[in-house]
Amino acid sequence: MNRLKTLIAEDEPLAQEGLAEWVRQLPELKLVGIRADGPAALQAIRELEPGLVLMDIQMPGMDGLETTRRLRALQAEGSLRQFPIIALTAHAMAADRQASLDAGMDEHLTKPIQLDQLRSVLRHWLSADPATA
Repeated sequence: MNRLKTLIAEDEPLAQEGLAEWVRQLPELKLVGIRADGPAALQAIRELEPGLVLMDIQMPGMDGLETTRRLRALQAEGSLRQFPIIALTAHAMAADRQASLDAGMDEHLTKPIQLDQLRSVLRHWLSADPATA
């Protein structure tokens, strides 16, 4: 069975643990790494070539919005292949969602995220991008 390689970019240890557990529960996904800040996420994406990134918006140093803008720029120049980036944030306002989309994220999920909510969003991307492990 092909599984979508998934990277978690999240600075909060409890959120990392919860997201990692959910990724492990979804047979379509394969966890390839967890990074706690934007620069580490960028490096991991270059090395691990995930097919999906779960990106926290508020990380220390380089936040998820700037990290995503940089990733999309690399993809636009052909240095990285395209893959979905799903924003994870506690900010629930329409402007927050729009900021995520404007930065290049494909989806915007508000914390606390539920497994069924994540599964529903992933269903769309799993059918659109059959990347393999």
